Amino acid sequence: MSIKYYAKISGTGMYVPDKVLTNFDLEKIVDTTDEWIRTRTGMSERHIASKDQAVSDLAYEATLKAIEAARIRNKDIDMIIVATVSSDHAFPSTACILQQKLGIRGFPAFDISAGCTGWIYAANIAKQYIEAGIAKNILIIGVEVLTKIINWKDRGTCVLFGDGAGATIISRAGERDISRFIDSELSADGTHYDLLIQKAGGSRMPATKETLEENLHTIYMEGNKIFKNAIRSMYSACDIVLKRNNLDVHSIDWLITHQANMRIIQALGKKLKIDNKKVIVNIEKYANTSAATIPIALDEAVRNGKIRHGDLVLLASFGAGLTSGSLLFRM
Repeated sequence: MSIKYYAKISGTGMYVPDKVLTNFDLEKIVDTTDEWIRTRTGMSERHIASKDQAVSDLAYEATLKAIEAARIRNKDIDMIIVATVSSDHAFPSTACILQQKLGIRGFPAFDISAGCTGWIYAANIAKQYIEAGIAKNILIIGVEVLTKIINWKDRGTCVLFGDGAGATIISRAGERDISRFIDSELSADGTHYDLLIQKAGGSRMPATKETLEENLHTIYMEGNKIFKNAIRSMYSACDIVLKRNNLDVHSIDWLITHQANMRIIQALGKKLKIDNKKVIVNIEKYANTSAATIPIALDEAVRNGKIRHGDLVLLASFGAGLTSGSLLFRM
């Protein structure tokens, strides 16, 4: 397919709930310590959704900021794609609920489930619609409320996750605009689907008294195996995109990876041989917000002046499935 137009990021926004849960708070809930969490994950605190907050509520707040930053109106949006594994309901899609909250209709709105790689998957879909000339402004959101599906007795997982939303407007770039998506790489390895999973609640294992008692509706993860797959898959996704565009890591101004674990971020940076000063990290404040980590980190970096117009940015993520992907763009 020939490209009619280029796609670009025209606006970003983020939102996290007000409630903060620190490592010291977790010491009172489960057998762990602040030092244990910080040294193994790099996390110090995370934001927790209130009882009456759902995924669409967080997505809505982040969206308002992204729309304002892009200097467009709600009615200028042509499509909504929400990346999440913790949607308001099994159906309808959170994207349709968000569409209603924004007071707009008459265009496609749908969710995708790609775990922590969800935002990169969504951005790649939006990129193709923009490039084909089908849409001008697409809203994509990575958003999760994972703390409502955590087993708070499992210290191996309950310390890792937080709630949040990152929204991005993907727009058609002008002829003289240097901002544009350059390339992306998506992949999945379904042979390892069971390493990170919510076992109950779907058609394979519907809700029963037994599934509730056994905490099968909460997140299950084999961390050590995920760790190795994460580094390998993200490195591969980055390497493919760089080589395909005749670039090396020295050409990159900024690297943003999925904020899952500080050790993973550091290991990937070392494997890529990138300057640590070019790697954007905010895991200490938000922990792992799954599909929201990259758009949240991107929005923060844009708003604090780190990422500027014209910068070359490389993104990489991995997640349940196991999915992985990278995205290269000029801001």
